[in-house]
Amino acid sequence: MTRSGKEVVAVVTGASRGAGKGIAEALGATGATVYVTGRSQGGEDSPYGGSVRETAEEVTGAGGSGIPVVVDHADDAAVAELFARVRSEHGRLDILVNNAAMVAAPAPGGFWERPLSTADSLTVGLRSHYVAAWHAAPLLIAGGRGLIVNTGHYGAVSYHQGPAYGAQKAGADKMAADMAKELYPYGVAALSIWMGGLDTERARAHLRSLTQEQRAALPPRESPQFTGRVIAALHASDELMAFSGRTVIGAELGAYLDVTDVDGSRPRSRRHVLGGPPEPHPSLRPGAS
Repeated sequence: MTRSGKEVVAVVTGASRGAGKGIAEALGATGATVYVTGRSQGGEDSPYGGSVRETAEEVTGAGGSGIPVVVDHADDAAVAELFARVRSEHGRLDILVNNAAMVAAPAPGGFWERPLSTADSLTVGLRSHYVAAWHAAPLLIAGGRGLIVNTGHYGAVSYHQGPAYGAQKAGADKMAADMAKELYPYGVAALSIWMGGLDTERARAHLRSLTQEQRAALPPRESPQFTGRVIAALHASDELMAFSGRTVIGAELGAYLDVTDVDGSRPRSRRHVLGGPPEPHPSLRPGAS
């Protein structure tokens, strides 16, 4: 529930599985209505399983109201239909989580030796965030108080998966900062939250390919629900607008907001290993002239 007693209405993109699924479930646990989007209509659509319908059922089972919507976020018309539906059914939006992404399979060699389709992550994962926010902004403004979150990663400042991935993540951080500048007068916050290593279906499949010694050397993983818990706490916080325009590490923001993971643990920041978000120029601070 929001502080005004209104039910929270959220859209989580790329929520068939992985981080998006966990975020949607965590928001559902607060009683939110969550529009769950993704391309997977059935578990057979991906080797990792999952679908928007299954995630929506988990949201409802957690105490919220899950609404599955099959959306290819590379299709602008489909995205427009999604937000037209939100407007028709609720007239407002409280939270948009931009998590849709196109992750290329790991491949050896330089970027010039990998398929050119690797650059598609700049469409679904960067441009798609802009399109979703473009449609969502009027609905967030109509609610009088709102939040846009781009899910991010340390790959914005350290090497991870190659140039396309890094550019997508760094671009999404800057996009959130610029959107925050323009949304500030309307009481709508925008920021990026860097997630750590997640215990997702894809990650578990990768771990099964490693030796016991290799698995033991890896740092603890966050649950996919942790970031959703942080987002819910931030949206409910009196300090929401103070974080607008920033790129934050989810583990650090969670510690500040006293948010724990599903097992009661506190995920650890990887700042000392992978780097931290750059400080924005003073001109980017929301409210600055």
